[in-house]
Amino acid sequence: MAALWLFAFCIIAKFTDSVLGAASHGDYPFRNVSLPWDVRVDDIVKRLTLEEMQLQMARGGAGNRGGPAPAISRLGIDPYEWDTECLRGDSGAPGDATSFPQSLGLAAAFSTDLIFRVAEASAKEVRGKHNDFVKQGNYRFHTGASCFSPVINIMRDSRWGRNQETYGEDPFLTGSYATAFIQGLQGNHPRYVRASGGCKHFDVHGGPENLDAHRTRFNAIVSEEDWRMTFLPAFRTCVEAGTYNLMCSYNRINGVPACANKKLLTDVARGEWGFKGYVISDQGAIEHIIDQHHYLNNSVDTVAACVNAGCNLELSSNLATPVYFSLVEAVKQGKVTEQKVRESVKPLFYTRMRLGEFDPPEMDPYSKLSNADVLTAENKALTLEAAMKTFVLLKNNGILPLKHTLFGNIGVVGPFANTTEIVGDYPPNSPSRVKTTALQGLSKLAHNVKVAEGCDAVNHKCSNYDSQLVIRAVKGNDVNFVLLGLGMQAESEGRDIPNSELVGHQKDLLQDVLTHTHNTPVVVLLFNANPVNISFAHDDSRVAAILECFYPAQAAGDAIRHVLLNDVKGAVPAGRLPYTWPLLASQLPPITNYSMQGRTYRYFEGEPLYPFGYGLSYTTFEYSYLIHLTSIDAGQTMTGSITVRNKGKLDADEVVQIYIRWKDASLPAPKLQLAWFDRVTVAAGQEIQLSFTIDAKVMALWINDGWYVKPGAMDIFGGGQQPFQKRKAPSNVVASSFTISGTKSLGKY
Repeated sequence: MAALWLFAFCIIAKFTDSVLGAASHGDYPFRNVSLPWDVRVDDIVKRLTLEEMQLQMARGGAGNRGGPAPAISRLGIDPYEWDTECLRGDSGAPGDATSFPQSLGLAAAFSTDLIFRVAEASAKEVRGKHNDFVKQGNYRFHTGASCFSPVINIMRDSRWGRNQETYGEDPFLTGSYATAFIQGLQGNHPRYVRASGGCKHFDVHGGPENLDAHRTRFNAIVSEEDWRMTFLPAFRTCVEAGTYNLMCSYNRINGVPACANKKLLTDVARGEWGFKGYVISDQGAIEHIIDQHHYLNNSVDTVAACVNAGCNLELSSNLATPVYFSLVEAVKQGKVTEQKVRESVKPLFYTRMRLGEFDPPEMDPYSKLSNADVLTAENKALTLEAAMKTFVLLKNNGILPLKHTLFGNIGVVGPFANTTEIVGDYPPNSPSRVKTTALQGLSKLAHNVKVAEGCDAVNHKCSNYDSQLVIRAVKGNDVNFVLLGLGMQAESEGRDIPNSELVGHQKDLLQDVLTHTHNTPVVVLLFNANPVNISFAHDDSRVAAILECFYPAQAAGDAIRHVLLNDVKGAVPAGRLPYTWPLLASQLPPITNYSMQGRTYRYFEGEPLYPFGYGLSYTTFEYSYLIHLTSIDAGQTMTGSITVRNKGKLDADEVVQIYIRWKDASLPAPKLQLAWFDRVTVAAGQEIQLSFTIDAKVMALWINDGWYVKPGAMDIFGGGQQPFQKRKAPSNVVASSFTISGTKSLGKY
């Protein structure tokens, strides 16, 4: 009789669970806020059928068929859209958003504080819009609160079309930015996450897009040393910062597709780093394992390989039938276990739970955000500040800052003179009312402005050139501004640049300006991410100044005007190049060669046009008193301080850079390594002392099977630039050395 009653109870309980529906949704343990997170997540997942888990793992969100992850009505669980881009603002979502400067420009600011605040502002807009979308029942493309950002691939080759999305070429710099971005995005609430972060593209991914090979089927051959010392470190720091997501990349790594690469996704990320979040594929990467890489030839084997490797979520290319729809069949065939599937689903629901989805809204402070938090006065001020901080002054003969706030006549010429195509890839949708083009900013500098783009629209790559229009526009002026660059039709996702030359007739345009302006100063403004060959302009005395503006987005015109005039606080340029600017394209190895030999300042041979960390100011600085420990034990942190003095008459920011160098030439070490940096404001005529810390991990080298700090002498350098560079800023670099005693193994990480 007891057994009969137990059977009846189970039938009734199952009936109640599946039929009563919404009436009992609040009673499920996964909605009990007093329970631990893991207990609540386990409760959700144990209630899911295999078919339901398949749907959750297959709908990562790309396009209107690729997502959202569908509702589970019987449990009262709503749909969820995973695919949201938050690179520097809410990109692609319906409605307006603040557009911050493109990532590579933000990297040039050398300010983790700025990256943090941009991520924080972006997250408020993403979450505010998401909250409103949910209230409207809108779960379409890009409406979620889970960001596929930041992009922390290393800029290893200056032809890669997506370099603009990165933070440059240095793993330490990139890792520092990754930490700041993730922390700014996710917030510091002890219980809830504002918007979840996702670092991409994991891993050994940095070109080609379409130059010499195609990204969807490329096999990156990398040595263990280069993998560990260049391509993995920034992702490790991203995991340490608490990211909820990693996105596996399109490419194979030494023959194995990244999204089916157990060494990468499980052994390294989860085993060595302790990553607890979810891995999502790049859009289409799962199906490309079959149709591009030809690594496997059917969806059952492919879904099994990817899930077993550690890929939790498929982001298909908007497929009605994604590869992960074969997950149930893979379980039936014994190629992946149901337990593995359940474990794979848990990080997805844990993320949603930490975003507050299953808690009363009044408990989550981020649930109060809305569209009212979009394009606020604070965010508009921040994007202007950010744009000014991104600019790098490459050349200045003294013309800048401009001596007059209002000229009689100026010329504004070039294909970027009056275009909105200065926002970069993955731009947020900022409305026209808040955008200022370069021309709008420059027009406020003169009574009369003569304008000539000189060639057809940027989209046509300056292929049709009218020299007479340009010549007429630049004659008889007080100053001529020439606006050149690349643009999205030359460099972007899917488009590598074939060489380092200016696009189309832009060089001809500049040479015509120089030929026909006599003694009129010429100021070149550049709008590009990847470096271009402007050595002729730098060497020509008729070019008075060159300002690298990257892609400054919605506040471009105002930022340019303020920096040219230095008429507001913070307008003195202090940006530094986050990459090596080659002198010649011949200095670059083939883009398909993933050896780091000859790449980035850490391994570069020869003289670049502009070195990593280079940038000028309107004032000059002097460094002194590099004080530090003279001897440390292996594995010990190095601490020290350095003094910097502003010798000029203008208050200004300075980017302080500390580098180290291994003296033992037999070690597998880079030639030089950035070990610490900060952007600080120094008042005119004043000096400040800065304390710095160099973590043992920065001094460690990957040797054979792990990270080691080795004994020997180390050089240390402090200044506003690299030591030993041929093209220098007018400030000094102070040098010293210290000794490491003993050997310390830091293990695998």
